Amino acid sequence: MTRTPPHAATGAPDQPSHPASFWLIAVAFLITMVGTTLPTPLYALYQQHLGFGPTWVTLIFAIYAAGVISALLAVGSWSDQLGRRPMLLAGLAMGAISAVIFLCTDSIGGLLIARLISGFSAGIMTGTGTVAVIEAAPKRWQNSATLVATAANMLGLGLGPLLAGFTSQFLPWPVHLAFVVHLVLLLAAAAAILAVGETAQRPVKPRLGFQRPSLPAAVRGPFIPAAIAGLAGFSVTGLFTSLVPAIMRQVMGHAGGLVIGAVILVLFAGSIVGQAWVRRIREAAQMTVGCTVLILGVACLGLSIASAQLWLLVLGGALSGIGQGLTFRAGMGAVANAAPVGQKAGVTSALFIVYYLSMSVPVIAVGVSIPVFGLHHSAEFFSAVVALIAVLAMLSMNIVRARASNA
Repeated sequence: MTRTPPHAATGAPDQPSHPASFWLIAVAFLITMVGTTLPTPLYALYQQHLGFGPTWVTLIFAIYAAGVISALLAVGSWSDQLGRRPMLLAGLAMGAISAVIFLCTDSIGGLLIARLISGFSAGIMTGTGTVAVIEAAPKRWQNSATLVATAANMLGLGLGPLLAGFTSQFLPWPVHLAFVVHLVLLLAAAAAILAVGETAQRPVKPRLGFQRPSLPAAVRGPFIPAAIAGLAGFSVTGLFTSLVPAIMRQVMGHAGGLVIGAVILVLFAGSIVGQAWVRRIREAAQMTVGCTVLILGVACLGLSIASAQLWLLVLGGALSGIGQGLTFRAGMGAVANAAPVGQKAGVTSALFIVYYLSMSVPVIAVGVSIPVFGLHHSAEFFSAVVALIAVLAMLSMNIVRARASNA
């Protein structure tokens, strides 16, 4: 009687064929996230061609978050059952489908569908890519693996507008070439994923299902300030990426796609710096420092709109990114540490749903208000609201810590 090999019976992970697997997965993660922000500098061109207003721009942007949330809920736990490689390839495939639709569409409906599928791609990759990078890390990189994964995510988000800004300004086919380039990169990323080993311990009989968000009583204390801080930080991220092109063109007179992409990149680069910096700050002060930097950044953003100064916009983007990175890592760390062992995935899903709702809902609100109150007043009012939310997050975290120390 032939015995079943141990690998087939246990679903054990493959041995990575080469130490470069860690970096190949990280680069594939980065390439996928490039596509999620690729259209940002192109919205003005789509507006000219299709004749829609700023409200539609924010709706097209915000539907991306709906795709991310749907993917997190629907397939967020599937990589534990099927393995990392199949889900990484699924995320790359969704990114390719989105790019093809962008290449072929000539309507608002097509843009909405392409952005929704792009959100599916990001939702699949956000969880699976992060875990796969951590699992593939060699020993000397294990302490920094989480930072490498989040850096790949944020750097990809920042490089998307830069790539599209460059191709739209200096090369032919301004609204199409960036997606052709991205398709080529996705093919290279798929080849890289096929070349690396499986890192997950898979069950013999996979059980697929929805990822249910959960909020146990032990987590509610740190969850609330983490969610409020995420509301501030991710709101800035959403508004910055969706409205900066219009602000730079209409308020500051900078129409070049490359400059617009570079300014947006500053925000995501700042987030990487903030996430790396969080280790150097004692845990009790992380949220306070993050919220303070975020408030300063949002204040610079408001002043840049009022004064039409590009340097203030860049400074505001850098500080807002650092503040977002600090509050994101501090909030996630506090919630993850408080979550019961068997409920960490559900708690993390709940927090990410709050984050992505925070990214989309304010964007829609500002987009609807622009035709009524104008770009200046809407953006300045938003800056003030976000600063107040950051203050609320800082105070609420201090209250939670005080109660915990007195308990």
